[in-house]
Amino acid sequence: MNTLRILAVDDDPVTRSLLEKSLVKSGYRVETASSGDEALDFIKDRFFDVVLTDLMMPGGIDGIGVLEATKNRWKQTEVILITAYASVDSAVDAMKKGASDYLTKPINLEELMLRLQKINTLKSLTKDAEGLREAMDVTEKNAAQTIQDLEIMVSDLQHTCSAIKRTLADKNLETTERLALSLKMLSSLAG
Repeated sequence: MNTLRILAVDDDPVTRSLLEKSLVKSGYRVETASSGDEALDFIKDRFFDVVLTDLMMPGGIDGIGVLEATKNRWKQTEVILITAYASVDSAVDAMKKGASDYLTKPINLEELMLRLQKINTLKSLTKDAEGLREAMDVTEKNAAQTIQDLEIMVSDLQHTCSAIKRTLADKNLETTERLALSLKMLSSLAG
């Protein structure tokens, strides 16, 4: 099962329906929007892993507007632009603004699925890396605490050994009294 949540944005109902059916059939969770304005309503309060958006749409918000709004709201969302007018300039402009990729119409569904699988794999690896980073942070914190505890223990042992050494060297005390005090100090270490 694919775990990506996808928003497909296209003013053409046939393209939108084709995308939705193909993506759902492949196991993705999909919502659709028929305009840039409708897409902005979706993304303002819902996270999508991927936004597939037509570059040229009538109305106030085109694909670049959807891209910019998506990236402003959800930096980790991948945006793929779909265009009937493939131009290097529009692709470069879209990439500069944060698009992860672009496809030309008519959409090659096999190519789209490969790109989505790549995004899914990268997101999974990123999530795994974050989990490992968190585990390393916990391990590092625990190791630091253990080292601190050991340093305190060594300091206490050194202090006690010095006190025992002074007690044993104290000629003002009887031998049995020196031994008794030294044993008492040693037993306090065990307790």
